Amino acid sequence: MTVYTDEEGRTLRTAVFGAMVLVSTAEPGALDEESHAGIRAMATFSPRLRQVLGAARPELPAGSTADVEAGVLDALRRSVDILAAKTPDEAAAFPAAVLAVCEEVASADGRVGEVESAVLGKVRAALKG
Repeated sequence: MTVYTDEEGRTLRTAVFGAMVLVSTAEPGALDEESHAGIRAMATFSPRLRQVLGAARPELPAGSTADVEAGVLDALRRSVDILAAKTPDEAAAFPAAVLAVCEEVASADGRVGEVESAVLGKVRAALKG
């Protein structure tokens, strides 16, 4: 079984939950529906990664909205690197799983808005490195 350091676990949680927050707060909408959609979509991650994601409370970067976005996008890039070094199979599946979660959040209210779509593009780009 792969063991992640505390810092690696924090990075993974910041990446996944932070990406959901970026999408959810991009446009006014049904926050409860979006949160529930994101949690349901977490099933797209492997059991091993779900365990890491649920091991502690997620932390978002501090600062302005721009600082939070920059920190989350950086955490996404670092997460891909962490997974590539430790579990290549997880690294291969991670981008699609994160995007699936974010797309569920974005479409929870029945439509994906322009700003949400732009945020999805930033998440997609960060996952590609």
